Amino acid sequence: MSLRSIPQLLTYSAILIAVYAAPVSAETTLHERIDAALGAGNPQFENQAVATADDATFLRRITLDLTGTIPTAEKVRAFVADTSADKRVDEIDRLLASPEYARRMQYVFDTMLMERHPDKHVPAKDWQKYLRESFLANRRWDDLVQEMLTVDGTDEKTRPAAKFLLDRELKAEQVTRDLGRLFLGRDLQCAQCHDHPNVNDYLQRHYHGLNAFLSRSYLFRDPKTKKTSIGEKAEGQVAFTSVFTKEEGKTAPRVLDLPEIPDPEIPEEPYRVKPAKNVRSIPVYSRRLQLADAITSTENQAFQNNIVNRLWALMMGRGLVEPLDMWHSDNPPTHPEVLELLSTALQEMDYDLKYLIRELALTDVYQRSSRNNSDLKSADKPDYRVGLLKPLSPEQLAWSMMQATGVTERTLAGLKAKKIKDDPKHGPQVTAEPLWQEEALHDALWRNVDSFTVTFGTVGAQSSRFDASANQALFLLNGPLIQSWLVPGGNNLTARLKKLESGPAVAEELYLAVLSRFPNESETRQVVEYLNSSQQETHKGIPELVWAALVSDEFRFNH
Repeated sequence: MSLRSIPQLLTYSAILIAVYAAPVSAETTLHERIDAALGAGNPQFENQAVATADDATFLRRITLDLTGTIPTAEKVRAFVADTSADKRVDEIDRLLASPEYARRMQYVFDTMLMERHPDKHVPAKDWQKYLRESFLANRRWDDLVQEMLTVDGTDEKTRPAAKFLLDRELKAEQVTRDLGRLFLGRDLQCAQCHDHPNVNDYLQRHYHGLNAFLSRSYLFRDPKTKKTSIGEKAEGQVAFTSVFTKEEGKTAPRVLDLPEIPDPEIPEEPYRVKPAKNVRSIPVYSRRLQLADAITSTENQAFQNNIVNRLWALMMGRGLVEPLDMWHSDNPPTHPEVLELLSTALQEMDYDLKYLIRELALTDVYQRSSRNNSDLKSADKPDYRVGLLKPLSPEQLAWSMMQATGVTERTLAGLKAKKIKDDPKHGPQVTAEPLWQEEALHDALWRNVDSFTVTFGTVGAQSSRFDASANQALFLLNGPLIQSWLVPGGNNLTARLKKLESGPAVAEELYLAVLSRFPNESETRQVVEYLNSSQQETHKGIPELVWAALVSDEFRFNH
Protein backbone atom coordinates (compact mmCIF):
# COMPACT_ATOMS: atom_id res chain seq x y z
CA MET A 1 0.00 0.00 0.00
CA SER A 2 2.97 2.35 0.04
CA LEU A 3 3.28 5.28 -2.34
CA ARG A 4 4.89 4.12 -5.55
CA SER A 5 8.17 5.50 -6.75
CA ILE A 6 7.79 9.19 -7.56
CA PRO A 7 9.16 9.13 -11.14
CA GLN A 8 6.90 6.21 -12.01
CA LEU A 9 3.81 7.91 -10.60
CA LEU A 10 4.54 11.18 -12.38
CA THR A 11 4.34 9.44 -15.75
CA TYR A 12 1.36 7.28 -14.88
CA SER A 13 -2.28 8.45 -15.02
CA ALA A 14 -3.46 6.79 -11.76
CA ILE A 15 -7.11 5.97 -11.23
CA LEU A 16 -7.04 3.91 -9.16
CA ILE A 17 -19.89 13.10 23.92
CA ALA A 18 -20.59 9.76 25.27
CA VAL A 19 -23.12 7.90 23.17
CA TYR A 20 -24.71 4.49 23.41
CA ALA A 21 -22.40 2.97 26.01
CA ALA A 22 -25.00 0.47 27.24
CA PRO A 23 -24.23 -3.08 26.02
CA VAL A 24 -26.90 -5.31 24.56
CA SER A 25 -26.30 -7.87 27.30
CA ALA A 26 -24.81 -7.66 30.77
CA GLU A 27 -22.23 -10.35 29.98
CA THR A 28 -20.67 -9.20 26.74
CA THR A 29 -21.04 -6.24 24.40
CA LEU A 30 -22.45 -6.62 20.92
CA HIS A 31 -19.08 -5.98 19.26
CA GLU A 32 -17.48 -8.73 21.35
CA ARG A 33 -20.20 -11.18 20.34
CA ILE A 34 -19.80 -10.24 16.68
CA ASP A 35 -16.09 -11.05 16.84
CA ALA A 36 -16.80 -14.33 18.61
CA ALA A 37 -19.40 -15.32 16.00
CA LEU A 38 -17.02 -14.62 13.10
CA GLY A 39 -14.47 -17.02 14.51
CA ALA A 40 -16.93 -19.69 15.62
CA GLY A 41 -16.14 -23.12 14.24
CA ASN A 42 -12.54 -22.27 13.40
CA PRO A 43 -10.18 -22.75 16.37
CA GLN A 44 -7.35 -21.23 14.33
CA PHE A 45 -9.27 -18.10 13.36
CA GLU A 46 -7.48 -15.75 15.74
CA ASN A 47 -4.08 -17.18 14.86
CA GLN A 48 -4.79 -16.87 11.14
CA ALA A 49 -6.26 -13.38 11.32
CA VAL A 50 -3.97 -10.47 10.57
CA ALA A 51 -2.96 -8.00 13.27
CA THR A 52 -4.92 -4.94 14.28
CA ALA A 53 -4.31 -1.95 12.02
CA ASP A 54 -1.84 0.61 13.37
CA ASP A 55 -3.15 3.84 14.88
CA ALA A 56 -2.64 5.98 11.78
CA THR A 57 -4.45 3.49 9.54
CA PHE A 58 -7.31 3.15 12.02
CA LEU A 59 -7.68 6.92 12.33
CA ARG A 60 -7.86 7.39 8.56
CA ARG A 61 -10.32 4.50 8.18
CA ILE A 62 -12.73 5.59 10.91
CA THR A 63 -12.59 9.26 9.92
CA LEU A 64 -13.44 8.42 6.32
CA ASP A 65 -16.22 6.03 7.31
CA LEU A 66 -17.86 8.30 9.89
CA THR A 67 -17.23 11.79 8.49
CA GLY A 68 -16.44 11.26 4.81
CA THR A 69 -12.97 12.80 4.76
CA ILE A 70 -9.41 12.13 5.90
CA PRO A 71 -7.98 13.51 9.17
CA THR A 72 -5.66 16.50 9.25
CA ALA A 73 -1.91 16.03 9.59
CA GLU A 74 -2.10 17.59 13.07
CA LYS A 75 -4.75 15.07 14.10
CA VAL A 76 -2.67 12.14 12.88
CA ARG A 77 0.36 13.35 14.83
CA ALA A 78 -1.67 13.81 18.00
CA PHE A 79 -3.50 10.50 17.73
CA VAL A 80 -0.36 8.46 17.08
CA ALA A 81 1.40 10.16 20.01
CA ASP A 82 -1.55 9.60 22.36
CA THR A 83 -0.81 6.71 24.74
CA SER A 84 -4.23 6.44 26.40
CA ALA A 85 -5.81 2.99 26.28
CA ASP A 86 -9.28 4.21 25.25
CA LYS A 87 -8.27 6.62 22.52
CA ARG A 88 -9.95 4.61 19.74
CA VAL A 89 -13.24 4.40 21.61
CA ASP A 90 -13.05 8.11 22.41
CA GLU A 91 -12.36 8.96 18.78
CA ILE A 92 -15.29 6.87 17.54
CA ASP A 93 -17.62 8.64 19.97
CA ARG A 94 -16.25 12.07 19.06
CA LEU A 95 -16.78 11.48 15.35
CA LEU A 96 -20.29 10.09 15.86
CA ALA A 97 -21.21 13.21 17.82
CA SER A 98 -19.89 15.57 15.13
CA PRO A 99 -22.01 17.35 12.50
CA GLU A 100 -19.73 15.81 9.87
CA TYR A 101 -21.24 12.41 10.77
CA ALA A 102 -24.71 13.64 9.85
CA ARG A 103 -23.38 14.96 6.53
CA ARG A 104 -21.69 11.65 5.80
CA MET A 105 -24.95 9.77 6.48
CA GLN A 106 -26.78 12.27 4.26
CA TYR A 107 -24.48 11.30 1.38
CA VAL A 108 -24.75 7.58 2.13
CA PHE A 109 -28.54 7.42 2.37
CA ASP A 110 -29.15 9.83 -0.49
CA THR A 111 -27.06 7.57 -2.72
CA MET A 112 -28.68 4.43 -1.34
CA LEU A 113 -32.30 5.58 -1.66
CA MET A 114 -32.21 7.84 -4.74
CA GLU A 115 -29.23 6.25 -6.53
CA ARG A 116 -28.10 9.54 -8.11
CA HIS A 117 -31.15 9.80 -10.37
CA PRO A 118 -31.98 13.35 -11.54
CA ASP A 119 -34.50 15.47 -9.64
CA LYS A 120 -38.13 15.49 -10.70
CA HIS A 121 -40.53 16.89 -8.10
CA VAL A 122 -38.48 17.44 -4.93
CA PRO A 123 -35.19 19.36 -5.19
CA ALA A 124 -32.16 17.39 -4.06
CA LYS A 125 -31.10 20.16 -1.66
CA ASP A 126 -34.40 19.90 0.23
CA TRP A 127 -34.20 16.11 0.42
CA GLN A 128 -30.55 16.19 1.51
CA LYS A 129 -31.32 18.79 4.18
CA TYR A 130 -34.09 16.52 5.45
CA LEU A 131 -31.70 13.57 5.66
CA ARG A 132 -28.93 15.55 7.34
CA GLU A 133 -31.25 17.02 9.96
CA SER A 134 -32.69 13.57 10.60
CA PHE A 135 -29.25 12.16 11.31
CA LEU A 136 -28.30 15.17 13.41
CA ALA A 137 -31.31 14.32 15.56
CA ASN A 138 -30.45 10.60 15.37
CA ARG A 139 -33.93 9.69 14.23
CA ARG A 140 -34.63 5.96 14.16
CA TRP A 141 -34.56 4.11 10.86
CA ASP A 142 -38.10 2.76 11.09
CA ASP A 143 -39.33 6.26 11.92
CA LEU A 144 -37.63 7.68 8.82
CA VAL A 145 -39.03 4.96 6.56
CA GLN A 146 -42.49 5.46 8.03
CA GLU A 147 -42.32 9.12 7.09
CA MET A 148 -40.94 8.55 3.60
CA LEU A 149 -43.74 6.12 2.76
CA THR A 150 -46.68 7.98 4.33
CA VAL A 151 -46.25 11.68 3.48
CA ASP A 152 -48.12 12.77 0.37
CA GLY A 153 -46.21 15.94 -0.53
CA THR A 154 -48.95 18.44 0.32
CA ASP A 155 -47.34 19.77 3.51
CA GLU A 156 -44.27 21.90 2.79
CA LYS A 157 -42.72 20.89 6.11
CA THR A 158 -42.72 17.19 5.28
CA ARG A 159 -42.63 17.38 1.49
CA PRO A 160 -38.88 16.57 1.21
CA ALA A 161 -39.56 13.11 2.71
CA ALA A 162 -41.95 12.39 -0.17
CA LYS A 163 -39.08 12.43 -2.69
CA PHE A 164 -38.73 8.63 -2.59
CA LEU A 165 -42.24 8.18 -4.02
CA LEU A 166 -42.75 11.44 -5.90
CA ASP A 167 -39.52 11.34 -7.90
CA ARG A 168 -40.32 7.80 -8.99
CA GLU A 169 -43.59 9.16 -10.43
CA LEU A 170 -45.45 6.36 -8.60
CA LYS A 171 -44.66 4.15 -11.59
CA ALA A 172 -45.58 0.62 -10.55
CA GLU A 173 -42.54 -1.07 -12.05
CA GLN A 174 -39.99 1.28 -10.52
CA VAL A 175 -41.59 1.86 -7.12
CA THR A 176 -42.40 -1.81 -6.50
CA ARG A 177 -38.95 -2.93 -7.55
CA ASP A 178 -37.22 -0.29 -5.41
CA LEU A 179 -39.36 -1.04 -2.36
CA GLY A 180 -38.18 -4.63 -2.60
CA ARG A 181 -34.57 -3.81 -3.36
CA LEU A 182 -33.91 -0.95 -0.95
CA PHE A 183 -36.07 -1.89 2.04
CA LEU A 184 -36.27 -5.68 1.80
CA GLY A 185 -33.02 -6.63 0.04
CA ARG A 186 -34.85 -8.44 -2.77
CA ASP A 187 -34.94 -7.45 -6.43
CA LEU A 188 -38.35 -8.69 -7.52
CA GLN A 189 -38.30 -7.19 -11.01
CA CYS A 190 -38.22 -10.56 -12.74
CA ALA A 191 -41.23 -11.71 -10.69
CA GLN A 192 -43.54 -9.13 -12.22
CA CYS A 193 -44.80 -11.31 -15.08
CA HIS A 194 -44.06 -14.75 -13.62
CA ASP A 195 -42.33 -16.43 -10.73
CA HIS A 196 -38.61 -15.67 -10.97
CA PRO A 197 -37.02 -18.17 -13.39
CA ASN A 198 -33.74 -18.37 -11.47
CA VAL A 199 -34.65 -17.55 -7.87
CA ASN A 200 -37.17 -19.92 -6.38
CA ASP A 201 -37.85 -17.59 -3.47
CA TYR A 202 -39.11 -14.69 -5.61
CA LEU A 203 -42.76 -15.23 -6.52
CA GLN A 204 -45.15 -13.24 -8.64
CA ARG A 205 -47.43 -12.66 -5.65
CA HIS A 206 -44.50 -11.08 -3.79
CA TYR A 207 -44.14 -8.44 -6.47
CA HIS A 208 -47.85 -7.75 -6.80
CA GLY A 209 -48.38 -7.86 -3.05
CA LEU A 210 -46.09 -4.84 -2.74
CA ASN A 211 -47.66 -3.21 -5.78
CA ALA A 212 -51.12 -3.57 -4.23
CA PHE A 213 -50.23 -1.00 -1.56
CA LEU A 214 -49.78 1.67 -4.23
CA SER A 215 -51.94 0.53 -7.14
CA ARG A 216 -54.73 2.92 -6.15
CA SER A 217 -52.44 5.90 -5.74
CA TYR A 218 -51.62 8.43 -8.44
CA LEU A 219 -49.77 11.71 -8.93
CA PHE A 220 -51.86 14.85 -8.71
CA ARG A 221 -50.69 18.19 -10.08
CA ASP A 222 -52.29 21.15 -8.35
CA PRO A 223 -53.45 23.58 -11.06
CA LYS A 224 -52.81 26.57 -8.77
CA THR A 225 -49.46 25.76 -7.14
CA LYS A 226 -48.23 23.51 -10.00
CA LYS A 227 -46.84 21.17 -7.35
CA THR A 228 -47.24 17.41 -7.55
CA SER A 229 -48.56 15.36 -4.65
CA ILE A 230 -50.12 11.92 -4.12
CA GLY A 231 -53.83 11.24 -4.49
CA GLU A 232 -55.62 7.94 -4.04
CA LYS A 233 -58.74 6.12 -5.16
CA ALA A 234 -60.96 4.04 -2.90
CA GLU A 235 -61.24 1.10 -5.25
CA GLY A 236 -59.08 -1.14 -7.38
CA GLN A 237 -57.85 -4.73 -7.04
CA VAL A 238 -54.61 -6.35 -8.11
CA ALA A 239 -54.74 -9.41 -10.33
CA PHE A 240 -51.96 -11.07 -12.28
CA THR A 241 -51.35 -13.85 -14.77
CA SER A 242 -48.14 -15.80 -15.28
CA VAL A 243 -46.90 -15.45 -18.84
CA PHE A 244 -45.34 -18.90 -18.47
CA THR A 245 -48.13 -21.00 -16.98
CA LYS A 246 -51.12 -18.71 -17.68
CA GLU A 247 -52.09 -19.28 -14.04
CA GLU A 248 -54.14 -16.40 -12.68
CA GLY A 249 -53.90 -14.91 -9.22
CA LYS A 250 -54.89 -11.92 -7.17
CA THR A 251 -53.63 -10.45 -3.94
CA ALA A 252 -54.40 -7.85 -1.35
CA PRO A 253 -51.48 -5.79 -0.06
CA ARG A 254 -48.81 -7.96 1.55
CA VAL A 255 -45.06 -8.00 2.25
CA LEU A 256 -43.45 -11.14 0.87
CA ASP A 257 -44.92 -14.16 2.70
CA LEU A 258 -46.53 -12.22 5.53
CA PRO A 259 -50.35 -12.38 5.66
CA GLU A 260 -52.41 -10.29 3.29
CA ILE A 261 -53.89 -7.08 4.66
CA PRO A 262 -57.57 -7.16 3.71
CA ASP A 263 -59.55 -4.00 3.06
CA PRO A 264 -62.11 -3.13 5.73
CA GLU A 265 -65.79 -3.12 4.86
CA ILE A 266 -66.46 -0.36 2.36
CA PRO A 267 -68.41 2.48 4.00
CA GLU A 268 -71.42 4.05 2.35
CA GLU A 269 -69.26 7.07 1.51
CA PRO A 270 -65.75 5.76 0.76
CA TYR A 271 -64.14 9.20 0.26
CA ARG A 272 -63.08 11.98 2.56
CA VAL A 273 -62.51 14.06 -0.59
CA LYS A 274 -64.42 12.79 -3.63
CA PRO A 275 -62.78 12.53 -7.04
CA ALA A 276 -63.47 15.51 -9.26
CA LYS A 277 -61.74 17.58 -11.90
CA ASN A 278 -58.62 19.28 -10.49
CA VAL A 279 -59.29 17.71 -7.08
CA ARG A 280 -56.95 15.37 -5.21
CA SER A 281 -59.16 12.54 -4.00
CA ILE A 282 -58.63 11.13 -0.51
CA PRO A 283 -60.32 7.85 0.50
CA VAL A 284 -61.54 7.04 3.99
CA TYR A 285 -59.32 3.96 3.95
CA SER A 286 -55.89 4.24 2.36
CA ARG A 287 -54.02 1.20 1.19
CA ARG A 288 -50.91 3.34 0.74
CA LEU A 289 -50.86 4.28 4.40
CA GLN A 290 -50.71 0.58 5.33
CA LEU A 291 -47.41 0.20 3.49
CA ALA A 292 -45.16 1.86 6.07
CA ASP A 293 -46.55 -0.19 8.97
CA ALA A 294 -46.27 -3.40 6.96
CA ILE A 295 -42.70 -2.71 5.81
CA THR A 296 -41.42 -1.73 9.26
CA SER A 297 -43.38 -4.36 11.20
CA THR A 298 -41.34 -6.40 13.67
CA GLU A 299 -42.80 -9.43 11.89
CA ASN A 300 -40.99 -8.38 8.71
CA GLN A 301 -37.52 -9.75 9.31
CA ALA A 302 -36.46 -8.75 5.80
CA PHE A 303 -36.65 -5.04 6.73
CA GLN A 304 -34.30 -5.49 9.68
CA ASN A 305 -31.93 -7.78 7.81
CA ASN A 306 -31.69 -5.43 4.84
CA ILE A 307 -30.53 -2.34 6.74
CA VAL A 308 -28.17 -4.43 8.89
CA ASN A 309 -26.62 -5.90 5.75
CA ARG A 310 -26.21 -2.45 4.20
CA LEU A 311 -24.54 -1.02 7.31
CA TRP A 312 -22.21 -4.01 7.46
CA ALA A 313 -21.25 -3.39 3.83
CA LEU A 314 -20.72 0.30 4.57
CA MET A 315 -18.29 -0.40 7.39
CA MET A 316 -16.68 -3.68 6.31
CA GLY A 317 -16.53 -3.21 2.53
CA ARG A 318 -18.86 -6.06 1.58
CA GLY A 319 -22.29 -7.20 2.67
CA LEU A 320 -23.01 -10.41 4.52
CA VAL A 321 -25.22 -10.93 1.47
CA GLU A 322 -23.91 -9.75 -1.92
CA PRO A 323 -25.32 -8.30 -4.07
CA LEU A 324 -27.15 -6.32 -1.41
CA ASP A 325 -30.50 -6.68 -3.17
CA MET A 326 -30.31 -10.39 -4.02
CA TRP A 327 -31.15 -12.04 -0.72
CA HIS A 328 -32.54 -15.58 -1.22
CA SER A 329 -32.04 -19.16 -0.08
CA ASP A 330 -29.43 -19.90 -2.76
CA ASN A 331 -27.51 -16.75 -1.78
CA PRO A 332 -27.59 -16.85 2.03
CA PRO A 333 -25.56 -14.67 4.41
CA THR A 334 -21.93 -15.69 4.71
CA HIS A 335 -22.26 -15.42 8.51
CA PRO A 336 -25.90 -15.96 9.56
CA GLU A 337 -25.01 -15.84 13.26
CA VAL A 338 -23.61 -12.33 12.85
CA LEU A 339 -26.66 -11.26 10.92
CA GLU A 340 -28.97 -12.53 13.64
CA LEU A 341 -26.95 -10.76 16.34
CA LEU A 342 -27.12 -7.45 14.49
CA SER A 343 -30.81 -7.70 13.58
CA THR A 344 -31.81 -8.58 17.12
CA ALA A 345 -29.70 -5.78 18.56
CA LEU A 346 -31.12 -3.25 16.11
CA GLN A 347 -34.67 -4.14 17.11
CA GLU A 348 -33.81 -4.07 20.82
CA MET A 349 -32.25 -0.63 20.41
CA ASP A 350 -35.30 0.71 18.58
CA TYR A 351 -33.63 0.91 15.16
CA ASP A 352 -30.86 3.22 16.35
CA LEU A 353 -28.42 3.22 13.42
CA LYS A 354 -25.78 5.23 15.26
CA TYR A 355 -25.67 2.62 17.98
CA LEU A 356 -25.16 -0.15 15.45
CA ILE A 357 -22.46 1.74 13.54
CA ARG A 358 -20.63 2.37 16.81
CA GLU A 359 -20.67 -1.32 17.70
CA LEU A 360 -19.39 -2.27 14.25
CA ALA A 361 -16.55 0.25 14.57
CA LEU A 362 -15.54 -1.26 17.92
CA THR A 363 -15.16 -4.80 16.58
CA ASP A 364 -11.79 -6.41 16.08
CA VAL A 365 -12.80 -7.27 12.53
CA TYR A 366 -13.38 -3.60 11.64
CA GLN A 367 -10.05 -2.58 13.15
CA ARG A 368 -8.09 -5.39 11.48
CA SER A 369 -5.29 -4.52 9.04
CA SER A 370 -5.91 -4.85 5.31
CA ARG A 371 -2.32 -6.03 4.77
CA ASN A 372 -2.60 -9.72 3.95
CA ASN A 373 -0.13 -12.21 5.37
CA SER A 374 1.79 -14.03 2.65
CA ASP A 375 0.63 -17.41 3.99
CA LEU A 376 -3.04 -16.43 4.32
CA LYS A 377 -4.90 -17.90 1.37
CA SER A 378 -7.82 -15.92 -0.01
CA ALA A 379 -11.25 -17.48 0.43
CA ASP A 380 -14.07 -17.56 -2.12
CA LYS A 381 -16.16 -15.53 0.32
CA PRO A 382 -14.73 -13.05 2.83
CA ASP A 383 -14.12 -14.56 6.24
CA TYR A 384 -12.84 -11.29 7.69
CA ARG A 385 -9.44 -12.53 8.79
CA VAL A 386 -8.08 -9.55 6.87
CA GLY A 387 -9.61 -6.12 6.29
CA LEU A 388 -11.19 -5.36 2.92
CA LEU A 389 -10.36 -2.39 0.72
CA LYS A 390 -13.17 0.10 0.06
CA PRO A 391 -13.00 2.53 -2.88
CA LEU A 392 -13.72 6.10 -1.81
CA SER A 393 -17.10 7.45 -2.85
CA PRO A 394 -17.07 10.57 -5.04
CA GLU A 395 -17.94 12.68 -2.00
CA GLN A 396 -15.21 11.11 0.13
CA LEU A 397 -12.68 11.64 -2.64
CA ALA A 398 -13.64 15.30 -3.08
CA TRP A 399 -13.57 16.22 0.61
CA SER A 400 -10.37 14.24 1.21
CA MET A 401 -8.55 15.97 -1.64
CA MET A 402 -9.68 19.37 -0.38
CA GLN A 403 -8.58 18.45 3.13
CA ALA A 404 -5.19 17.19 1.97
CA THR A 405 -4.36 20.19 -0.24
CA GLY A 406 -5.47 22.79 2.32
CA VAL A 407 -8.57 23.99 0.47
CA THR A 408 -10.77 23.16 3.45
CA GLU A 409 -8.60 24.99 5.98
CA ARG A 410 -8.17 28.05 3.75
CA THR A 411 -11.89 28.27 2.96
CA LEU A 412 -12.93 27.93 6.59
CA ALA A 413 -10.48 30.62 7.67
CA GLY A 414 -11.94 32.98 5.07
CA LEU A 415 -15.51 32.21 6.16
CA LYS A 416 -14.65 32.87 9.80
CA ALA A 417 -12.93 36.15 9.00
CA LYS A 418 -15.91 37.37 6.96
CA LYS A 419 -18.39 36.38 9.67
CA ILE A 420 -16.39 38.18 12.36
CA LYS A 421 -16.08 41.26 10.16
CA ASP A 422 -19.81 41.30 9.38
CA ASP A 423 -20.79 40.60 12.98
CA PRO A 424 -18.06 41.94 15.33
CA LYS A 425 -20.15 41.27 18.43
CA HIS A 426 -21.27 37.68 17.87
CA GLY A 427 -18.98 36.51 15.04
CA PRO A 428 -16.26 34.82 17.13
CA GLN A 429 -18.84 32.99 19.21
CA VAL A 430 -20.75 31.77 16.16
CA THR A 431 -17.68 30.69 14.18
CA ALA A 432 -16.52 28.53 17.09
CA GLU A 433 -19.60 26.33 16.78
CA PRO A 434 -18.87 23.02 14.99
CA LEU A 435 -22.30 22.98 13.34
CA TRP A 436 -21.82 26.47 11.89
CA GLN A 437 -18.39 25.53 10.59
CA GLU A 438 -19.64 22.36 8.91
CA GLU A 439 -22.62 24.03 7.27
CA ALA A 440 -20.67 27.11 6.15
CA LEU A 441 -17.90 24.96 4.69
CA HIS A 442 -20.36 22.74 2.84
CA ASP A 443 -22.24 25.70 1.40
CA ALA A 444 -18.96 27.20 0.18
CA LEU A 445 -17.54 24.03 -1.40
CA TRP A 446 -20.50 21.94 -2.58
CA ARG A 447 -19.86 22.84 -6.22
CA ASN A 448 -16.43 21.21 -5.99
CA VAL A 449 -18.05 18.09 -4.54
CA ASP A 450 -20.62 18.13 -7.32
CA SER A 451 -17.81 18.08 -9.91
CA PHE A 452 -16.56 14.83 -8.39
CA THR A 453 -20.01 13.24 -8.22
CA VAL A 454 -20.63 14.04 -11.87
CA THR A 455 -17.31 12.45 -12.84
CA PHE A 456 -17.05 9.53 -10.42
CA GLY A 457 -20.68 8.83 -9.50
CA THR A 458 -22.80 6.20 -11.23
CA VAL A 459 -26.58 6.23 -11.58
CA GLY A 460 -28.36 3.14 -10.29
CA ALA A 461 -27.64 0.44 -7.76
CA GLN A 462 -24.45 0.96 -5.79
CA SER A 463 -21.89 -1.78 -5.29
CA SER A 464 -18.58 -2.38 -3.54
CA ARG A 465 -16.77 -2.83 -6.87
CA PHE A 466 -14.14 -0.40 -8.06
CA ASP A 467 -14.54 0.80 -11.62
CA ALA A 468 -12.55 3.47 -13.43
CA SER A 469 -13.04 5.33 -16.70
CA ALA A 470 -11.03 7.48 -19.09
CA ASN A 471 -12.96 10.57 -17.97
CA GLN A 472 -11.96 9.92 -14.38
CA ALA A 473 -8.32 9.49 -15.38
CA LEU A 474 -8.33 12.77 -17.29
CA PHE A 475 -10.06 14.54 -14.39
CA LEU A 476 -7.25 13.47 -12.05
CA LEU A 477 -4.45 13.89 -14.59
CA ASN A 478 -5.00 17.44 -15.79
CA GLY A 479 -8.40 18.62 -14.59
CA PRO A 480 -8.30 22.37 -13.83
CA LEU A 481 -9.99 21.97 -10.44
CA ILE A 482 -7.32 19.72 -8.93
CA GLN A 483 -4.52 21.61 -10.67
CA SER A 484 -5.74 24.84 -9.05
CA TRP A 485 -5.42 23.22 -5.62
CA LEU A 486 -1.74 22.47 -6.31
CA VAL A 487 -0.75 26.08 -6.94
CA PRO A 488 1.19 27.36 -3.88
CA GLY A 489 -0.73 30.05 -2.07
CA GLY A 490 -1.41 31.17 1.48
CA ASN A 491 -0.93 28.23 3.81
CA ASN A 492 -2.04 25.44 1.48
CA LEU A 493 -0.08 22.19 1.33
CA THR A 494 2.26 23.05 -1.54
CA ALA A 495 3.06 26.42 0.05
CA ARG A 496 3.79 24.74 3.40
CA LEU A 497 6.04 22.16 1.80
CA LYS A 498 8.03 24.83 -0.05
CA LYS A 499 8.85 26.50 3.25
CA LEU A 500 10.40 23.36 4.70
CA GLU A 501 14.16 23.25 4.62
CA SER A 502 14.89 19.55 4.22
CA GLY A 503 13.74 16.69 2.06
CA PRO A 504 12.86 14.44 5.04
CA ALA A 505 10.66 17.21 6.46
CA VAL A 506 8.89 17.53 3.10
CA ALA A 507 8.33 13.77 2.99
CA GLU A 508 6.87 13.67 6.50
CA GLU A 509 4.46 16.55 5.97
CA LEU A 510 3.44 15.25 2.54
CA TYR A 511 2.62 11.77 3.82
CA LEU A 512 0.81 13.03 6.91
CA ALA A 513 -1.31 15.52 4.97
CA VAL A 514 -2.22 13.26 2.05
CA LEU A 515 -1.83 9.65 3.15
CA SER A 516 -2.51 10.22 6.88
CA ARG A 517 0.62 8.42 8.05
CA PHE A 518 4.35 8.85 8.54
CA PRO A 519 6.58 7.75 5.65
CA ASN A 520 9.01 4.88 6.11
CA GLU A 521 12.71 5.20 5.38
CA SER A 522 12.40 4.01 1.79
CA GLU A 523 9.60 6.47 1.03
CA THR A 524 11.50 9.34 2.62
CA ARG A 525 14.52 8.46 0.52
CA GLN A 526 12.43 8.43 -2.67
CA VAL A 527 11.14 11.93 -1.95
CA VAL A 528 14.62 13.24 -1.16
CA GLU A 529 16.09 11.65 -4.28
CA TYR A 530 13.35 13.06 -6.47
CA LEU A 531 13.85 16.56 -5.14
CA ASN A 532 17.62 16.31 -5.47
CA SER A 533 17.49 14.93 -9.00
CA SER A 534 15.17 17.61 -10.30
CA GLN A 535 16.82 19.70 -12.98
CA GLN A 536 14.98 22.73 -11.65
CA GLU A 537 15.36 24.31 -8.21
CA THR A 538 14.93 21.79 -5.42
CA HIS A 539 11.32 22.57 -4.51
CA LYS A 540 9.97 23.18 -8.01
CA GLY A 541 8.73 19.60 -8.10
CA ILE A 542 6.62 19.85 -4.94
CA PRO A 543 3.27 20.32 -6.74
CA GLU A 544 4.06 17.17 -8.73
CA LEU A 545 4.84 15.31 -5.52
CA VAL A 546 1.49 16.29 -4.03
CA TRP A 547 -0.32 15.30 -7.22
CA ALA A 548 1.43 11.92 -7.24
CA ALA A 549 0.26 11.21 -3.70
CA LEU A 550 -3.31 12.35 -4.43
CA VAL A 551 -3.74 10.04 -7.41
CA SER A 552 -2.03 7.04 -5.84
CA ASP A 553 -3.96 3.84 -5.24
CA GLU A 554 -3.31 4.26 -1.52
CA PHE A 555 -5.23 7.54 -1.46
CA ARG A 556 -8.07 6.26 -3.69
CA PHE A 557 -9.05 3.50 -1.24
CA ASN A 558 -10.07 3.27 2.38
CA HIS A 559 -7.87 0.51 3.71
